[in-house]
Amino acid sequence: MITSMVALIDKYVLRTFVLVVAFVLCIASAAAQKKHNFNPAKFEADLEQFIASEVGLTPSEASAFFPVYREMRKKQLAYFGEERRLRHVDPTDEKACAEAIRKRDKNDIELKVLQQTYHERFMTILPATKIFRVLKAESKFHRQFFKKAKAQKNKGR
Repeated sequence: MITSMVALIDKYVLRTFVLVVAFVLCIASAAAQKKHNFNPAKFEADLEQFIASEVGLTPSEASAFFPVYREMRKKQLAYFGEERRLRHVDPTDEKACAEAIRKRDKNDIELKVLQQTYHERFMTILPATKIFRVLKAESKFHRQFFKKAKAQKNKGR
């Protein structure tokens, strides 16, 4: 009788322990996901707001420029996605590495041609001086964004 009661208590303790561990892991997972919430729409909106204020675009200039800018960004993101996929090549596979290098080089050239094409289009919408400031503002925004992200990551450690 006593041994069956001990076995029953052991089962209860073990089951409770497993449930508590599972609960803690779920909460930890949810907390980790909240820390790294990246909202692409907010990022794009913040980028556009930063560029508009940094360059001093008027509302009419912004409404003419940003639809074309968004079109370019959408096409650039396809190249960036391919670049991310190419990072996962087996570094010990000679043939796969050679192919990845060729694809990266091809993508880099295509990306530059895309940028050049859109920069020409931009200069039909805004003066070259403002487009130059747009490009500088875009770089500045990205540097600040990644600097903040790194600081938040280091703060979370």
